[in-house]
Amino acid sequence: MKFTIKPIAYIETDFKEKFGIPRQSGVVPNLLGKIIFEKEYRDINAIRGLEKFTHIWLIWLFSENIENECFPTVRPPRLGGDERIGVFATRSPFRPNSIGLSCVELNKIELDTKLGPVIYVKGADLMNRTPIFDIKPYIPYTDAKPQASCSFAKAEWERKLKVEFPQELLDKIKTNKQQNLVEVLEQDPRPAYKEESNQVYTLSFADYEVSFVVNNKVLTVTEVQ
Repeated sequence: MKFTIKPIAYIETDFKEKFGIPRQSGVVPNLLGKIIFEKEYRDINAIRGLEKFTHIWLIWLFSENIENECFPTVRPPRLGGDERIGVFATRSPFRPNSIGLSCVELNKIELDTKLGPVIYVKGADLMNRTPIFDIKPYIPYTDAKPQASCSFAKAEWERKLKVEFPQELLDKIKTNKQQNLVEVLEQDPRPAYKEESNQVYTLSFADYEVSFVVNNKVLTVTEVQ
């Protein structure tokens, strides 16, 4: 039996490529995203009542990983990128079906004369223009499980870095983007299996290309273009 699934919307974020996107939603809580519905779903009635919820679930497509081969085991970043674990015990983007799930804060809903209802969210871990398959309200009494255990995915991210951002470079970033960028860098964007000192990495964020190096858990920004 075959099924057809199509996007109902897409999201606009500050991430033009995969590198640097937070590994989970909500890790950088104030990252802004804007959900734009496809033309056939721009009926305000379709989201009537959604404004009464503080958080929503996004079901979306790992659009950059569709053609990548899927293996039964993967190497989670939280295990250093060396230990392999079953794909269904992780949230790896390399899956049999390239479907992602994110819980985000619903910031506001605005009605645009051309785009219809536009949903603004915070804490999204999606690349710019990611297709969205569905939107569902987050319901605390069923969705929140405080007693749940989470194996290797501990509450604190062990690789969090100290960020040194020279003021003259930070001043090149729009004020409303500065804190979010710093928090993204704190999460250590590097692949888990690449931790070489003095290697220069470049992160695309909003309208900027931010270069940095990491030494002894200190990330130093070296250039902003």
